[in-house]
Amino acid sequence: MKQGMVRWAACATLVLAGGAQIAWAEPAALPQVHHSGAVSYLSGGVGSDESSAIKAVTPDYPLALEFYGKRKSGNVYLADVPVTITSNHGTVVLDASSQGPFMLVKLPPGSYTVTAQHDGRKLSRNVSISRTGHARATFFW
Repeated sequence: MKQGMVRWAACATLVLAGGAQIAWAEPAALPQVHHSGAVSYLSGGVGSDESSAIKAVTPDYPLALEFYGKRKSGNVYLADVPVTITSNHGTVVLDASSQGPFMLVKLPPGSYTVTAQHDGRKLSRNVSISRTGHARATFFW
């Protein structure tokens, strides 16, 4: 009986230690956060781990951008997309290039025009950032 309790305690310790190891596992690495004046952003999403990590932090960013190319076989993710974000006053607040199909941007509340370019074609989207809301813009070429 005593030996059975010792085995049970040993098993319970191993299970708890394994659970603690899972709980303390490092989250997937996010792409580096960049800064341009008062604006911070990250971009990437190449590979499922990085894509999942970006999606997990999307609620922390007021603006989420996605970039796709239309192909006969379906949509494909795009990277290296030049992006310019202009305030409603005409001031460029961000001029950067996405490193993957997703770009998350921290902007103060306001109205903005997001312009992205691929294959020589520019597309623009108007977005409005509220104090508590989030905006999303998707670009298809």
